[in-house]
Amino acid sequence: METQDKLNYDRIAEAIDFIKTNFKAQPNLDEVAEKVHLSPFHFQRLFSEWAGTSPKKFLQYITVEHAKKLLKESQTSIFDTAHETGLSGTSRLHDLFINIEGMSPAEYKNGGKNLEINFSFAESPFGNILVASTTKGICHMAFYDDEQTALATLQSHFPQAIFNRKLDILQQNALFIFQNDWSKLKQVKLHLKGTDFQLKVWETLLKIPMGQLTTYGSVAQQIEKPNASRAVGTAIGSNPVAFLIPCHRIIQSSGNLGGYMWGTTRKTAIIGWESAKMA
Repeated sequence: METQDKLNYDRIAEAIDFIKTNFKAQPNLDEVAEKVHLSPFHFQRLFSEWAGTSPKKFLQYITVEHAKKLLKESQTSIFDTAHETGLSGTSRLHDLFINIEGMSPAEYKNGGKNLEINFSFAESPFGNILVASTTKGICHMAFYDDEQTALATLQSHFPQAIFNRKLDILQQNALFIFQNDWSKLKQVKLHLKGTDFQLKVWETLLKIPMGQLTTYGSVAQQIEKPNASRAVGTAIGSNPVAFLIPCHRIIQSSGNLGGYMWGTTRKTAIIGWESAKMA
């Protein structure tokens, strides 16, 4: 049986799809509410509770023009300051720097043989999520619609590992990222399986502040591979840790949001939600 949070997100996602498809027509509250089969009053309250802003304001956050504005303001300066590990006291999410430890060559090649991985299922503002960890850190986090498919995907990345369905402190700390009181978020570590190039790209994504956006080309320049935008895109597309490694903050240079492993509607929802929180 679906939980109320899941039902609420499904309604929000349907509304976002409608807004995204029809934003040029600037649909009003009544039109969007009717689309999700709610009264305007109920829809306004539900949406505002979820997004922290009104549907009308959210509409502005997800237009192409808003994306272009964010790109113009941030450019590549978002990478100029390295963030120290932990929180600086401002309680803003982008003050958290997440440490990355790459798996050893042996772990990488043998599919995680003798590696113990704990995993659990949880809810987030953007739907159900699977999170997994080793003793060294988070190794996988993914949104999902079907629990068995999500677990099979995790196991395919580490075919020789030992899996335990267990919620541990590493996972709990990672899941704090979805709470509004980010001052409670402790240091998070990542234990990732990837090439040196992929790890460098993923580490660069961690420096993009919440509420900001950048492009594939900007990331390529930051890692001093200005002609590797396509390879950067491939590395971003193979990001194993949803949301914590914010690949959703990478969009096309045109301002269009582009693709997302876990669905463009979810990407739109996350970008709008983060913009609303920062506003």
